[in-house]
Amino acid sequence: MVNRLILVLGDQLTPSLSALREADCKTDTVVMAEVASEAEYVRHHPKKIALIFAAMRKFAGQLKQDGWNVAYTRLDDPDNAGSIPGELLRRAAEFKAQTVLVTEPGEWRLIEALRDTPLDMHLLPDDRFLASHAEFEGWARDRKQLRMEYFYRDMRRKTGLLMEGDKPQGGKWNFDHDNRKPAKADLFAQGPLRFEPDPVVSEVLDLVEVQFGENFGDLRPFWFATTREQALAALNHFVTHSLPRFGDYQDAMLTEDPFLYHAVISPYLNIGLLTPLEVCEAAEAAFMRGDVPINAAEGFIRQIIGWREYMRGIYFLEGPSYVSRNALEHTRDLPGFFWGAKTKMACVTAAIDQTKKHAYAHHIQRLMVTGNFALLAGIDPHQVHEWYLEVYADAFEWVEAPNVVGMSQFADGGVIASKPYVSSGAYINRMSDHCKTCAYKVSQKTGEGACPFNLLYWDFLLRHRDRFANNARMGNMYRTWDRMKDDHKVQVLDDAKVLLARLDAGQAV
Repeated sequence: MVNRLILVLGDQLTPSLSALREADCKTDTVVMAEVASEAEYVRHHPKKIALIFAAMRKFAGQLKQDGWNVAYTRLDDPDNAGSIPGELLRRAAEFKAQTVLVTEPGEWRLIEALRDTPLDMHLLPDDRFLASHAEFEGWARDRKQLRMEYFYRDMRRKTGLLMEGDKPQGGKWNFDHDNRKPAKADLFAQGPLRFEPDPVVSEVLDLVEVQFGENFGDLRPFWFATTREQALAALNHFVTHSLPRFGDYQDAMLTEDPFLYHAVISPYLNIGLLTPLEVCEAAEAAFMRGDVPINAAEGFIRQIIGWREYMRGIYFLEGPSYVSRNALEHTRDLPGFFWGAKTKMACVTAAIDQTKKHAYAHHIQRLMVTGNFALLAGIDPHQVHEWYLEVYADAFEWVEAPNVVGMSQFADGGVIASKPYVSSGAYINRMSDHCKTCAYKVSQKTGEGACPFNLLYWDFLLRHRDRFANNARMGNMYRTWDRMKDDHKVQVLDDAKVLLARLDAGQAV
């Protein structure tokens, strides 16, 4: 009789997980553990910790009902070894096992820790993703630029999603041009489906409040789905009520509506309660029924089989050192307002406030508000990376690091993006209602009331002119600067210098 340990991690809560498929419930033991090393390697948002622990407990309960022997360790168990390797060694001694089956983790940190554990460790592919490492490596081989759009088209062909034979539905691969409608005052939607805490969730909330109550973020109210059934209900709610207008307004921002038409299912995807293909098939089915327009269905599906799969491919292709890259040599510390200190910028306040409340902000808030500011101000990209990893419920390093280090901060030197995603205040004004109530004037280019994004935009471009002046997508920006009057240029850069000095001094900006 072979007695093996089957490790199931907190982001692997999928019944069809490769490690479970390879196991035998009659002889093998599933090991699951809430451990300090995973909860504390960064200061995670309390909602994120509660989501994972509650979903883990319920998944373990379901496995037991299905006939598995589950050795589950709670965070406050006095015998808790405090780490995944430690728990494996403890359970190996308890069950007299030497072999461990585990689906490959999504972080190099944990992969390396498991490989260093003195047990017979078998890492199995995580085939919940549509593109294997080998497939992505094959796609990337010999390409001068690894652009997501071309990878996405291959994923469309592979899955058959929104395809008519070998041609894309609607005659185009990408309908993003139709998905840039600005915010309007009446753009209020139902938002995501919410769930009342049951006894299991309530018990976890009490534990997290005691252990992690000092972390940035509001633990309550807590309404995330914590079972597959609830996650499926949340998906159906999105497809029915929000997907029809998701495409049009996916880039919009409104101060009083943090969710708009966004799905808010990425936490459920990233911990395994939902699978990417079933999510995309639900969107495709809604399009085929005529319930949603193609720009909405295509835009949503691209987020899943395009960006999500592409980001994972980049993370594993580039290796463990990726998170430490700093191509632009930015070294400024993360400002205190990222942790809730006062700022007069209305757009930043809105993004940080809802992050604190919900452990959520949508992609444009992350890229073009907080990420844009960090890039323009020259913030150390590793600090930015760790902040995003800490504060969002859907943040796991395989998806968060490429989005931040590459897409948002251009710290990878252009592996992901062909140019840095920077903008002045004009973009935020066009896509949101934030500027109407801001202490700064978005139309003001210099002086005390000038929007900080306006000042820092030009300061960033001038600091990095040698790198970007010959970039085909940025040359026009430099030509615009060169046409400005000399005294205006001096004023812009002087004002930016003052602003950055205030930032460094910890003063409100």
